Amino acid sequence: MEKLTRKYGLLTAICMVVGTVIGSGVFFKAQNVLVATGGNMPMGILAWVITGVLMIVCSLQFAMMATKYERVSGVVDYAEATCGKKYAYYLAWFLVNLYYPGMASVLAWVSARYFGVIFGWEMTGPRVMVMAGFFLILSYTLNALSPKLTGKFQVSATFIKLVPIVLMALVGSVVGLVNGTLTENFTTVVTEAVGGSVGSGLFAAVVATVFAYEGWIVATSINAELKDPKKTLPLALTIGSLVVVAAYVLYYIGVAGGASNAVLMEEGATTAFRNIFGAVGGTFLNVCVVVSCLGTLNGLMMGVTRGMYAIAVRGEGPRPDAFSQVDKVSNTATNSSVWGLFVCSVWLLYFYGANLAPNGGWFGAFNFDSSELPIITIYAIYIPMFILWMKKEKELGFVRRFLLPAVSIAACAFMVFAAVYAHGITPYLAAKAEGRFAFPVLFYLIVFAVIMLAGHLCSGFSKNKK
Repeated sequence: MEKLTRKYGLLTAICMVVGTVIGSGVFFKAQNVLVATGGNMPMGILAWVITGVLMIVCSLQFAMMATKYERVSGVVDYAEATCGKKYAYYLAWFLVNLYYPGMASVLAWVSARYFGVIFGWEMTGPRVMVMAGFFLILSYTLNALSPKLTGKFQVSATFIKLVPIVLMALVGSVVGLVNGTLTENFTTVVTEAVGGSVGSGLFAAVVATVFAYEGWIVATSINAELKDPKKTLPLALTIGSLVVVAAYVLYYIGVAGGASNAVLMEEGATTAFRNIFGAVGGTFLNVCVVVSCLGTLNGLMMGVTRGMYAIAVRGEGPRPDAFSQVDKVSNTATNSSVWGLFVCSVWLLYFYGANLAPNGGWFGAFNFDSSELPIITIYAIYIPMFILWMKKEKELGFVRRFLLPAVSIAACAFMVFAAVYAHGITPYLAAKAEGRFAFPVLFYLIVFAVIMLAGHLCSGFSKNKK
């Protein structure tokens, strides 16, 4: 049987981490953080650092696992080695049918949205939605026909998206120091933080940054295609995570050199770009956001197109004989890629109906953000893996066996809590104009349970066929 070949090196793996995490959030979360802290710049920097440390801790734990376990699909391999084959199957099913496509579909729309801004299109209008579908199919086509070109695009998009970040970090900081704006922003608080206290404001700011750091685990999906994966993947996870944290913090500081905190809280980073780089600054930013989002979409599509393959090569799921097929010419898991495009299109339709459709969402209480709420379940799924790592890896020392996974468990628990806090008891469409109670987390978990039940039924189907 044809298998996926080792075609990606360290640079591609690092760009998978950096390129999948850094999307549109880095350019616009600065405003959310400033609002949460009341314009307190040092507190905002601390929020970015805290969440970045949580990401680094979890990525270091997976980097540790990558040095010991290696088979087909990174995190699924780690789940199988620690929690068993069934647990790995359900994790893989969740990734390919909810987590990856949920984020990928939203990134297709976000890419189209900022592409439309350049031409003055309506944010939820037909042109933007058609372009979202085009971007989704474009990303699928690139992944399905030319994996090597896909890797090169990922590297290119990552470097392109870092251009405005580095420019703002350097030029913004210098300009801000020269004109005194940066010093003023660091020493002046605009208003009271959210909740009225330093602690509550800091927590709100941390929650605002959580979703900007999500997506790094997708890099493990190309494990079977990495050269020397037990060396390459740990380095990629570690280096990539550090690059992301440094980029976010330095960009946040650079933005503060472009406008006062009060203006940034009101108008966002676009004003800072225009003040520093002139009238073309805003347009330049939008172009970079489009490229940035397309790079993130590409990274997610690399994960989703390989999802059913990771299940099928283990003899699990529906039609493992079909989904484990690899094209001899392109060295692509063809049928797995087709399934990936299908579920992405389903989630794009859902996202539009739940969050963008005129005259209210289509799904009533089941309207929720399909790109952010899966954080609740993905980080919860990691916890048993870390616990069993501590139980099984008896030959390791205290730090690698107990301390690192214990801190990772705490980081995962915080991520789950932050997602529930941000999306928990909130009204959908203003609770139908303040008319009724809504609990998006509960209804997301119902959808999650239905998808996992479908996975269970498909697993039973495959066993009956044997």
